[in-house]
Amino acid sequence: MTVSSVDDLRALIREVPDFPKPGILFYDITTLLKNADAFREVIDRMAAQVGDTKVDVVVGMESRGFIFSAPLAYKLDAGFVPVRKLGKLPAETIEVEYELEYGTATLEIHSDAITSGQRVLIVDDLLATGGTVMGTIELVRRLGGEIAGLSFMVELGALNGRENLDEFEIHALLTY
Repeated sequence: MTVSSVDDLRALIREVPDFPKPGILFYDITTLLKNADAFREVIDRMAAQVGDTKVDVVVGMESRGFIFSAPLAYKLDAGFVPVRKLGKLPAETIEVEYELEYGTATLEIHSDAITSGQRVLIVDDLLATGGTVMGTIELVRRLGGEIAGLSFMVELGALNGRENLDEFEIHALLTY
């Protein structure tokens, strides 16, 4: 299959009804990722959306955010910084607890990962309610980083994650 449009990319995402629970339609990106042309197209398009915005560091959230943030960092000639779940980083960290749809979770970043004034692009696979990205924004700001933008492969518009992020430039490749 030749991948030349957003519709071509959308066609490669498998829709799984009733996962992880009844009534949820899950968008499975693994079917897109296994297609080399499609994956390359996603990274190229996400980089193009950022354009000539100055980015020093790309921050990606565990775990699916890593899939997109590391190649974007390479493409944008920027460093890559992982934001991990609690207890996964070996050196001194700072952490933030954030809201999930059904509870809370904790993210952490190395305390020396970002220096004051660095321009940071935050990348994840999906923007849903915005809880994970809001927690990551807090971590970046606590280290003195400036948010250059937010980039997602997929945005679930009905969950209104964008509403609490209107001060930022947001890029979403596909919207459902």
